[in-house]
Amino acid sequence: MRLTDLDPADRPRERMLQHGAEALSDAELLALFLRTGQRGEDVLAFASRVLHEAGGLAGVFAHDGRALAGIRGIGPAKQAELRAITALAQRYLASALTKPDAVRDPAGIADYFALNLRDRPQEVFAAAFLDTRHRIVAFEDLFYGTIDGASVHPREVVRRALHHRAAAIIVAHNHPSGSCEPSPADIAVTRRLREALALVDIRLLDHFIVGEGRPLSLAARGLL
Repeated sequence: MRLTDLDPADRPRERMLQHGAEALSDAELLALFLRTGQRGEDVLAFASRVLHEAGGLAGVFAHDGRALAGIRGIGPAKQAELRAITALAQRYLASALTKPDAVRDPAGIADYFALNLRDRPQEVFAAAFLDTRHRIVAFEDLFYGTIDGASVHPREVVRRALHHRAAAIIVAHNHPSGSCEPSPADIAVTRRLREALALVDIRLLDHFIVGEGRPLSLAARGLL
């Protein structure tokens, strides 16, 4: 069954146009992208099943697409379309952060880090390099580890910051366990980074920890 086969009052597209996206469930929003159901399964039931089998929206839009493998009705074309949505969201957030005062809004940069790091199966330490007006000039994954931790080398962070002629940087890493609470090692590496960057007159503005829910800001915790 296609979306156009549904009763007009039940069509997610019409309801979104009339009431806004907040009026739709996750399954209804996903149905807008899937467009058609499967044999014996209308598009809304199909969207609900995909969410269940993928482990929720995080699985559906994971950057590597592994959660979608083997789900009936999700072939390579649908996988590519769903992964493209994540890529568009990442590029939208990145473009917004190039505005002169964008990084003065902590929520914007936190969302950008979360979208890039939350679904990674191992720890990844990333950095956003900022110019003198605090606009992002580059974003890089710098270090990879296991779910037990990542080895961060301040000298390499300084080298990349100088390469990009950054005036400041914001760093983040994910906790695949889902907990955003900083470990003693997280706090220690943050302070080592701050001291190393200060030697070359580059400011460390924040260190976010990405897990479930909102990313945690070490600067807001007074731990920077």
